[in-house]
Amino acid sequence: MAEPATDTILVLNGPNLNMLGTREPEKYGHATLADVETLCREAAAAYGLKADCRQSNREGELIDFVHEAHARKMKGIIINAGGYSHTSIALHDALLAVQIPTVEVHVTNIHARESFRHHSYTARAAFASLCGFGIEGYRLAIQGLAAKLGIKPKA
Repeated sequence: MAEPATDTILVLNGPNLNMLGTREPEKYGHATLADVETLCREAAAAYGLKADCRQSNREGELIDFVHEAHARKMKGIIINAGGYSHTSIALHDALLAVQIPTVEVHVTNIHARESFRHHSYTARAAFASLCGFGIEGYRLAIQGLAAKLGIKPKA
C-alpha cells in the first residue's frame, strides 16, 4: 500500500488537458498544464496542504488515481475530467465510492457551450462545481475545498 498522504489533495486532470496552452487558446487561454500545476501547488501550500497533480487521457487510469487517493487517505480531490465529465459513469461511481470531498473544475463555462457539455456526471459526485473562471478556477476550488474541510490559510 502507498504511503498515507493525509496533508495532500489530488488535483486530477483528464483527457486533452495536457494540451492546455496550445489547444483552442481562444477558449482555454494560453496557460499550460504546468502553469495549472504550479498554481495548484501554491494555492494548496497557503493552507498547509500538498497538491499531488496528475493527468491522464485514459479513463481507467483516472479511476485508479481516485482509488489511490482513498488508499493514501488524501484530504480532497479537485477534478477536471475534461470530456469524461459528460460521459463517464464509471468515474462518477469511483468518486462516490471513495467518499473524499471533491470539487469539479472546468476552464470554460460548459453551460455556454455545446448542449452535450451541459450535463456532468462528475459534478453529481462533487460537493461543488466551478466553470468559466479559466485556470483561476483551480485556485477557487482549492479555497472552497479548504473551507469545506475547515482548514484556514496559514499566516
